[in-house]
Amino acid sequence: MSCKLRILYLFVKLMSVLLLLLQFQISADAQVQDCPANINFSRGDISSWAARTGLINGGITNYPAPNNGVSVIPEYTISSTGIQVITSQGTDAFGGFQLIPTINGYSYGYSVKMGSTATSWDYRQSSSGASNNPGGFSRAITYTINVPAGPASVPYTMTYAYAMVLENGTHNSNQQPLFKAILNTADSVVTCASPQYYLPTFNNAGGGSGSGSTGATLDTATALANGFSLSPTPFLSHTGQNNNVGTLLYDVWTKGWTEVTFDLSAYRGQQVTLTFEADNCAPGGHFAYAYVAVRNTCAGLEISGSPVVCANSDMTYSIPALASAIYNWTVPAGWTINSGASTNMINVTAGNTGGLIIAHEINGCADLRDTIVVTATTPTVPGQVNSDNTVCAGINSTTLNLTGQTGSVLHWLSSPDGINWTSFANTSSSYTAQQLTATTHYKAIVQNGTACKADSSGAAIITVDPKTAGGVLSPSATNICLGQNADNLLTLSGHTGSVLNWQRSFDNVNWTGLTPAYTATTYQVNGVNTTQYYRSILKSGVCPADTSAVASINFINVPYPAGFTVPDSVTICYGRSASLTATVTVGTAYNWSNSSTLTNIGSGVVTSLPQVINATATPRNNTNYIFTITNAGCPNIYRDTFEVRVRPRIIVFAGNDTAIVANQPLQLLATVSDPDAGSFNWTPSTGLNSTSVYNPVATLGADLGNSITYLVRATNAEGCYGEDDIRVTIFKTGPDIFVPTAFTPNNDGLNDKIFPICVGIKQLDYFRVFNRWGQLVFQTSSIGEGWDGRIRGQIQDTNNFVYMVQGTDYTGKVVFKKGNIMLIR
Repeated sequence: MSCKLRILYLFVKLMSVLLLLLQFQISADAQVQDCPANINFSRGDISSWAARTGLINGGITNYPAPNNGVSVIPEYTISSTGIQVITSQGTDAFGGFQLIPTINGYSYGYSVKMGSTATSWDYRQSSSGASNNPGGFSRAITYTINVPAGPASVPYTMTYAYAMVLENGTHNSNQQPLFKAILNTADSVVTCASPQYYLPTFNNAGGGSGSGSTGATLDTATALANGFSLSPTPFLSHTGQNNNVGTLLYDVWTKGWTEVTFDLSAYRGQQVTLTFEADNCAPGGHFAYAYVAVRNTCAGLEISGSPVVCANSDMTYSIPALASAIYNWTVPAGWTINSGASTNMINVTAGNTGGLIIAHEINGCADLRDTIVVTATTPTVPGQVNSDNTVCAGINSTTLNLTGQTGSVLHWLSSPDGINWTSFANTSSSYTAQQLTATTHYKAIVQNGTACKADSSGAAIITVDPKTAGGVLSPSATNICLGQNADNLLTLSGHTGSVLNWQRSFDNVNWTGLTPAYTATTYQVNGVNTTQYYRSILKSGVCPADTSAVASINFINVPYPAGFTVPDSVTICYGRSASLTATVTVGTAYNWSNSSTLTNIGSGVVTSLPQVINATATPRNNTNYIFTITNAGCPNIYRDTFEVRVRPRIIVFAGNDTAIVANQPLQLLATVSDPDAGSFNWTPSTGLNSTSVYNPVATLGADLGNSITYLVRATNAEGCYGEDDIRVTIFKTGPDIFVPTAFTPNNDGLNDKIFPICVGIKQLDYFRVFNRWGQLVFQTSSIGEGWDGRIRGQIQDTNNFVYMVQGTDYTGKVVFKKGNIMLIR
């Protein structure tokens, strides 16, 4: 492109911008036009508005203008509020939207609510209501607008916002609850500025009345497309024949705040009326109410949205809707319209530079446009806080600097862990952190103008090392005798930091570090032949080093007592003893702990060296025996420990004493408390099929006398054992059950209970006692258990009873008996 062409191109571009700015200025000048008084309910009432309430099919009550000071009007003939001016913010119970709207940055100050949840049921319940169905409630407010004279080319607009709550009446659409706006001229209705809003149905309501009628089906898809949504809040509906109780339903639909505009410039110098109306369903059983808010600007279209944007961010711009309008938007070069280009609301991504946003909407009633100048700012760049540092707790100071940011610092944040942050006031790009006692993270919050998002910078970490604490050495003073290499351990505690080395001194003034450096927290002092002193040197991170308290080692030139014990440990069985041998090689006296379970411990005085003591220990439980030696002149004691572990006592149970019939097999069964004691031995072996198992079988003939006693021993791998015996009585008769014929339950210890005596009986099947009427008064299946003469806890008088008893002997034969028992008092 030649230089002249480039100049011409730039001139044309400049003129285009100037024309757009001029158009914007003309539009701005044209919008300096006054709206009618209280058109926006800013007086908190409906002054200058006319109102009416009534029934769709009948009576009406009019409230003609001016209605000064009137803010509430009741429903027709009932006490419910029919029209109300809203002056304070709240939330609708069904729709959840605000009662006074803010739409894309424009905040309305007031609104008016028309209607309630009242229906014909409420009308019939009121004192003035009729018994028949009166139809639905209707409420309306009307403003008579004197349109200022002037050229028709200059817009004179009215903009309002509405929100609705409609109960689905399941009627054909022309009978559904609705909200509508009506613009009337002197002789006609301006249809393109007079919309109606209702829940659409498929108009398939059946005829008839009562149970013969059917409701219309809601066109849900269309309702959703028109901006309606189903409320999650239920309501009590009284529709249906004779439904005085009501039914809880979820069938209220709501539509949030939506803006609408219309142009009155075609009626310059004329008078028009604007009416807003909310009507229940025509039959009257389903409610409707709506909210309306009106802007106090009447001089043309206004674009809502921020004039300052952040480059590359998403923004929304909108204009009030026109009924059946065509929309066109123009945005600055480099900007992108993401959605809504053919609607009254667009979402855009801003470019790096500003310019003009132009909106144009047109329908059969209006041709409106508006322009705003927008500027683009550079996005926020939060930067990085420099730099990390490590300091010592207490007196410290670190200057942090924020670098690489684009935008202003709003404030700074600090955190002990990099997760939980606390804000503090500082709008500078630098901050000096002082006197920190714990590790702390720091970052700044940066924002490049209100149009761009605030963002947090990268964080710096100031690591705080705790101050070094030298701690103490324990014991602080120690006596060490000649040749002593025991009880001479120094332990460091109460310190902060790591050990760099230990130091030693012979005068507590001049100190020498250990070579090589020793960094443990304990130190064993050996080979002492003179008094000396020890301390440790510590350091915590970058903090100055510190020295521990001094421990002194006092040398005593007397031999340290010495000796030894054999063995170190031993395991014995419960009830057995252990031999312990102790030898004194250096010392003048000795002593034992737990001497109550020791024998042969000697006198405690060393008479010659070496001196040997042979003791015997008989503990019942695990026991440590400490052997101590002292040497006159040395204050320290030599200690050695014998550990005697005692295996738990083995408890064996051979079974309860029993009685059998000669030549009848008897199953013996031994149980043992120690699972390791698995070796068994039974004595004598008479009649046993085995003597080395826990469950031998004994078969005893009549030639063995009247009884025999078996002893069983259970032994574990260590040779520990336990024993028990069982006495077996041998009857020469066959297996039998004997029951006494009388008993005396006088609680004197003699014949207080009656029970069967089982001879050769392996199992008692039952023992039952009946009274003279055949009623069961006692029963058991346990051998040795009997009846104490009580029935349900009550003592019985002298009387006769009947018993039945049955048992099974060791061969499986059943023994049964019955007879009489006399209870004697």
